Amino acid sequence: MRYTIDKSVFELKKDIKFGILVGEDIVNSDTSPADEERLRKAESKMRQNIKPEELRSLHNVEMYRDVMTKSGINPNKYPPSVEAMFKRIIKGGQLPVINALVDLCNAVSIENGISLGGHDLRDIHEDLEVRYSRKGDIFLPFGAESYEDVPEGELVFTSGNVVQTLKWVWRQSELGKLTNDSSSVFFQLVGFEYCEGSTLKNAMDHIEQLVTDRFKGRVKRYVVDIDNPSIEF
Repeated sequence: MRYTIDKSVFELKKDIKFGILVGEDIVNSDTSPADEERLRKAESKMRQNIKPEELRSLHNVEMYRDVMTKSGINPNKYPPSVEAMFKRIIKGGQLPVINALVDLCNAVSIENGISLGGHDLRDIHEDLEVRYSRKGDIFLPFGAESYEDVPEGELVFTSGNVVQTLKWVWRQSELGKLTNDSSSVFFQLVGFEYCEGSTLKNAMDHIEQLVTDRFKGRVKRYVVDIDNPSIEF
């Protein structure tokens, strides 16, 4: 299967980078007390370190909003999903416990202040791409049973004509939802630099360690950017 970033995306921000991990033979489970403890610690640390008025100035959040604005998406109306998640936490809320893989991915996202989406590969049957939507693209909202048409010209993450994430990093589809039975998972992280100590590299390191140690699986790892806009996995 191929994963491609359309060249138009790099016209929005040339240094945008997509960290990809493909996990196989994952053994997911209910959330353990240790799993939840990591999530709660990440939430608590975020509340201690970030004030509500500082949320949009977080480096990655600021960059996501900038890319969305340049692509024609209003980030005030359709905020990046991590911004909405972080806002909930900073205001004192807790994320619900779902399953070990989802909860630990959320913990890594919070710890690194980065967009991190996991997609069950059982629901993905065609090549993946980040591009502008075209006529015929469809989206299955979370919890819904009927597809809806996607307007043309929106930045999306797709499998063929089936949109996996609407309005770039705003809302994920029902398709690809991670459950206790998820064993093959496509992880997509979005950052702006990849070097020692960067949020993207740190988060990818953490996910790789979770797949191999906590979930007893295997993982392949890629960085997709303007110099390497397509991969086969």
